[in-house]
Amino acid sequence: MKHLIVNVAGLGWKTIQQFGFTQLNGYAFRNASSIFPAVTCTAQASLRTAQEPRCHGMTSNGVFLRNLQRPAFWEQSSQLVEGDRIWTSAREKGYSVGMFYFQQSLGEAVDELITPWPVHKHHGGMILKNYSRPINKKTAGYNENFPLQQYWGPLANAKVGNRIVNDIIAFAECDIAFVYLPTLDYDFQRYPATDKRCAKAIDLLKQQLEQLFNFAKQQNAEITIIGDYEITEVTLPPVQPNLTLRNAGYFAVRDVNGLLYPDFNHSRAFAMVDHEIAHVYIRDEKDIAEVKACLEATGEYSIVVERTPDAEWGHQSAGELLLQAKQGSWCAYTWWTLPQEAPDYATHIDIHSKPGYDPCELFFERWSLKTCQDLIRIKGTHGRKCEIAYLSTLPQVVGSTFVELAEALAQWCRSLPTKGK
Repeated sequence: MKHLIVNVAGLGWKTIQQFGFTQLNGYAFRNASSIFPAVTCTAQASLRTAQEPRCHGMTSNGVFLRNLQRPAFWEQSSQLVEGDRIWTSAREKGYSVGMFYFQQSLGEAVDELITPWPVHKHHGGMILKNYSRPINKKTAGYNENFPLQQYWGPLANAKVGNRIVNDIIAFAECDIAFVYLPTLDYDFQRYPATDKRCAKAIDLLKQQLEQLFNFAKQQNAEITIIGDYEITEVTLPPVQPNLTLRNAGYFAVRDVNGLLYPDFNHSRAFAMVDHEIAHVYIRDEKDIAEVKACLEATGEYSIVVERTPDAEWGHQSAGELLLQAKQGSWCAYTWWTLPQEAPDYATHIDIHSKPGYDPCELFFERWSLKTCQDLIRIKGTHGRKCEIAYLSTLPQVVGSTFVELAEALAQWCRSLPTKGK
């Protein structure tokens, strides 16, 4: 192995300062400006392309399929990420590349791949399996019984990072490996950063990174560790842009036996939410000014801005408007006022049906096995521009922005000699 590149969820600059986690194995962390929006898929797409979202197209964790008139969250196809990959020149010179637990990785131009891809059974439930390439006796064991319940949902916890680290150490044979660690992503959303469970997650992350650091050292490889966003404390109730749009007559619903489902085909506007931000898709450009005024009138947002080509997030896949909740608040996808009106998937882990990210899936409803609908239980969020933390054993991997760091990695790939010469 030549280079191990580890993307750590929630590795923010203020977070590591707060917990005194400023060094690792003698290397000091530095800070850089995040991508915007500062969410998982957007950051990972920028890391692999060294481009802003306006170029690669992943402007959130979801996409709105305008030809089908439906939003799609957490889709896995690598074709959703536009642009050249930073490792292309390295592969052309004979080096192998691996991608482990990244989003939008299926079909990616890499030599080794592991990612969670469960089978959804027809009458409910899932077969918890990973997907890997290449398929051989060695990888077969890593596809079986992946603890997906620890990767997301009410049982998600920092220990899933142990499984990921073990997979890398046992499986990765590539020259350049990209690894995603979600260790901090759960308890920092569930609880305030002062909660002892957040401190435990930090301690576990340290152990996992030390294991990867030692693995890289054994392989005589470099290591780069880079955060994607800062999880900040929730101090205000969430905003509900779809409820606002429904009350104003822009968002249409379909009543099915008393349950209110979204009707995207006849909605003049709706919000696809993602943590602190939301993309508002507006069918007729004549409505943009009115919808913007409607949302601004609530006083609930620090940003209500129209899409422009030069905006960092200004890809055509983005909404006509972008919202950012006020500091301490976040955007909920909800459009109903009574619990009995909620669509059936509201109380289940269903990351593909909901038109936005739902952090309430991190909790069970009290006294039942359903997922929570109590929006007030969320204590951490992200999405706004922030400062991330990073370190690298390569002195040339430096930058003041996330994209600059990705470009430094691309330059390192381009500088490699042809393998075998």
